[in-house]
Amino acid sequence: EALKTSGNRAMMASQSARRTRMPALETFSRHVARLIAGTGKEGFAESLVGMLRDLVPVDDASIIFYSETQLPLVEYFEEKEEVGGSTLDVFVKGAFVLDPYYLAATRDRQFGVFRLRDLSPSGFKDSEYYKTWYRNCGYQDECGFIIPTSGESFVNIALGKTAARATFSKRERQVLENIYPTVEALCQQHWTQSTNKDGGINLRAQLHNALASFGSSLLTERETQVINLVLHGHSTKTVADKLSISMETVKLHRKHAYAKLEVSSQAELFYLFLDSLMSAQGYEGGDTLVAYMQPPPKKPSPQL
Repeated sequence: EALKTSGNRAMMASQSARRTRMPALETFSRHVARLIAGTGKEGFAESLVGMLRDLVPVDDASIIFYSETQLPLVEYFEEKEEVGGSTLDVFVKGAFVLDPYYLAATRDRQFGVFRLRDLSPSGFKDSEYYKTWYRNCGYQDECGFIIPTSGESFVNIALGKTAARATFSKRERQVLENIYPTVEALCQQHWTQSTNKDGGINLRAQLHNALASFGSSLLTERETQVINLVLHGHSTKTVADKLSISMETVKLHRKHAYAKLEVSSQAELFYLFLDSLMSAQGYEGGDTLVAYMQPPPKKPSPQL
């Protein structure tokens, strides 16, 4: 009798679990059918976010498409008071080269579903990039898709929770991982159709070169390496580990670099990099500070 009762309870629990899963399956199926019909058409990105919201509760979402050579294209973004147009403008014009999701795709060729904490270096939350972008977005936790499309192009879908101490649960992360193959196929179909052939100047490659060369006209090779890692959000310890030097040596190189660059904090370093990058006209390589620190040309004296 006890075994029979236990078996009945197990059967009821199984039936209850199936009833719980069915609405999610029906929701997913309905959305996928709509998205298949909408690939290559306007409104696809918004519909995709709508499906993800129905499956996993999120407070914020954005979709950014990175073509092979051009600056990122914001396909979906939710305007917020915390993030003005100027912040988004700074992001797409150059700051994105410091983003952990971007680096995972371009440098490490990692694709799938990742939390920000899985990709960011130790000390990233203390970096000026994190404060400028993620903190302004109000994110307490982020889960993102990195999806390859064609060639070196890819899509980043960012999902954020902004409520105090909110995090993505294990179940929610599992849902996102389970649907990744379908989301990947849909995105590849859509952005392969809508991608224009890249041509002309490779702007992304230029930005990579500018970041790698930043400060090199004024700093030693080691100081340049330290500054580059600091900009990426690495802590003193992880910089030391990556360069196989002591933490005290890292601090000394950073101190000397800051003095040469005439900055006193990571925040000032970050904005010096952005200002020099965004003011570079006709950039062809090398340190963007060379042109940035040149005095403006003198105006000709008025003729008497």
